[in-house]
Amino acid sequence: MASHFLLSAAARTLSLKAIYKGGEDAAYQTFKRLRWPETDGEPVCPACGCLDHYDISTRRRFKCAGCGKQFSVTSGTIFASRKPAFTDLCAAVAIFVNAVKGLSALQLGRDLSVSYKTAFVLAHKLREALSAETAGLGLDGEVEIDGAYFGGHVRPENRKEDRKDRRLKENQSDKRRVVIVMRQRKGRTLTFVAKREAEGVALAQQHVAKGSKVYADEAGHWDDLNVAFPDMGRINHSEAYSADGANTNQAESFFARLRRMVSGQHHFVSARYLHQYAAEAAWKEDNRRLPNGTAFAQTIRLTMASPVSRAWKGYWQRGNV
Repeated sequence: MASHFLLSAAARTLSLKAIYKGGEDAAYQTFKRLRWPETDGEPVCPACGCLDHYDISTRRRFKCAGCGKQFSVTSGTIFASRKPAFTDLCAAVAIFVNAVKGLSALQLGRDLSVSYKTAFVLAHKLREALSAETAGLGLDGEVEIDGAYFGGHVRPENRKEDRKDRRLKENQSDKRRVVIVMRQRKGRTLTFVAKREAEGVALAQQHVAKGSKVYADEAGHWDDLNVAFPDMGRINHSEAYSADGANTNQAESFFARLRRMVSGQHHFVSARYLHQYAAEAAWKEDNRRLPNGTAFAQTIRLTMASPVSRAWKGYWQRGNV
């Protein structure tokens, strides 16, 4: 019997052993090649686009022959002013993409022998880079839409007589959020974070092309989608998971990954950053059948195309806790 692709040797094209065995120079060349693929790793000035430069080999920097500005392979990217070695950055990306159901900052810090704060910011920079790949993307064809609530857990009182009905709105936490997913069959996944699942109606009208076939469950607020998508399909989960092609199984597959990520790895996810964890789960769901070496290269390529992060540059220095 043929084994699943992810169990085959073809899915394992990169290892931590290979990264550290290659050394710092090989890791540095990997970043150069993925930052400047059009010139096969030859530096291009980020300020003026000039190809002529002088090497400052003692500092792994370059000086532009056109404008005279100095730059490095990570200048102007999400890894600008980085402190970890290139081998450690490559190892971090490899560990991150191999963790298909997420990775806690504590574990990443232990694997790299860095502080929790360093690992926390590094992981979020990777999530921000992954989310940029689908920024502004629209969906068409067959699209499934669904929502699931995360966070805002209210612990019950110890004594039975003190307990309240946590299903009531007045007894719920205001930190509870819903992740709304729109997933194109055989396509990409878009995620959004809102306070109510009904907000997904306006999001679908904005991000899904007219004429698309939209599938949703029996929740009443999805009825409003019939105006924009009159051919939409509905599935009543109390009766079946799928009927005549109508289902939200692909959206549920995404939520299965995200729930395992949140409950199994992170245990707690702040509503402030839930959108980044959702984007990570979406990217890993869309690219789940890639060899890990290809996923590694794509992730570094995205970090090299992402600008300096406004959210994460100097995160701890700004007094965030």
